[in-house]
Amino acid sequence: MRVRAGLSATVATAVVLGLTAAAAPALASGGVSAPAAVAADSRSEPDGVALRAAIDGLPDGDATAALVRVRGKKTSWHGSSGVRDLVSGREANPEGRFRAGSTTKVVTAAVVLQLAAEGRVDLGAPVQRYLPELFGANADAFRKPISVRQLLNHSSGLQPGRSLGKTFEELYANRFVTLTPQEVAVSSIAKGPAHDPGVKQEYLGINYTLLGLLIEKVTAHSYEQEATRRVLKRAGMRHSSFPGTDPRIHGPHNRGYQAVEEPGGGTRLVDVTEWNQRDRMAGGDMISTTADLERLTVALFRGRIVPKPQLEEMFTVPKGIEGATMSAGLTRFEAPDGRVVWLKTGGRHGYNSILAATRNLDTVLVYSVNSTDAKGQDMNPVAQRIVGAAIGDPRG
Repeated sequence: MRVRAGLSATVATAVVLGLTAAAAPALASGGVSAPAAVAADSRSEPDGVALRAAIDGLPDGDATAALVRVRGKKTSWHGSSGVRDLVSGREANPEGRFRAGSTTKVVTAAVVLQLAAEGRVDLGAPVQRYLPELFGANADAFRKPISVRQLLNHSSGLQPGRSLGKTFEELYANRFVTLTPQEVAVSSIAKGPAHDPGVKQEYLGINYTLLGLLIEKVTAHSYEQEATRRVLKRAGMRHSSFPGTDPRIHGPHNRGYQAVEEPGGGTRLVDVTEWNQRDRMAGGDMISTTADLERLTVALFRGRIVPKPQLEEMFTVPKGIEGATMSAGLTRFEAPDGRVVWLKTGGRHGYNSILAATRNLDTVLVYSVNSTDAKGQDMNPVAQRIVGAAIGDPRG
């Protein structure tokens, strides 16, 4: 589904208005590689030349806009590229809001760890203790209890829950339908476990759906209320929110698009900006900005959001699980120059994002890329170039 060729702004506008690529000038194909300037080294300050090269030339076939923030020990770099929307062709708003996708999980993990610090949640206790009504008649299928900690680090063994479609076309047709987190959770539990908890890590949103429901059960408040009060306000994230069933992005934003192959050949871009994300809730519902995600990263890593004893959970990968890289809300990544970076990516149709930092905050990277295949299996080439320019080529 990805368009891997270059796409000029003129051609992109024609495509989004319903013309196929075949009706526009021919597009040159070819692989995308990181600029030579991103060779791994031990620098801690942003390389503005490499970062600008990483995002120049948008919109193209891979993205319509990119917003980037990188900070080092002493200096920082902010940049943007692309367009606000393909119809008007206006420059991308560098302060634009976007669907932050699974970076929401960092917020959710922080709330759970706060509750653990308050003695209201035991990370080693079974989630069945907190949400017995969800397991109900299916409780016997879960021979081994799933701990809260195993939900946090994706080693629960749960299976995916119900969704509103398997293909983009099905999902797009249902984009204004409300699927509740409770429905998702019940459908997952009804399937029984895929494997015993603690055996392997498998990244699934269902883990954080249950954590969101756990937060609501323990606090007697909505997930959105607790996440806003405990994390967004503490971090100073004034432009972030949880829209629930509202499909719109309120405030300034850059529109998102999905590349769709036409039956007769060619590709068109479908505007996917408006979308009801209620089923994502604690796993991916947040709308944010790059500045707010940077504030979250800095406040969190400095111990301003989660007390330091519990914060260790976010920098601890479980032992005894082969190939484990995920902690509570974050993923451990070793950069080519040996730096250990803790990160979380996000992807909703039309939008890819990341928050990433070394633990000492010598390097912090945040971006939003308006990817034309944000849910694709391959890393977006623009995002790949940004990561390469900021912390080293992710391909190794």
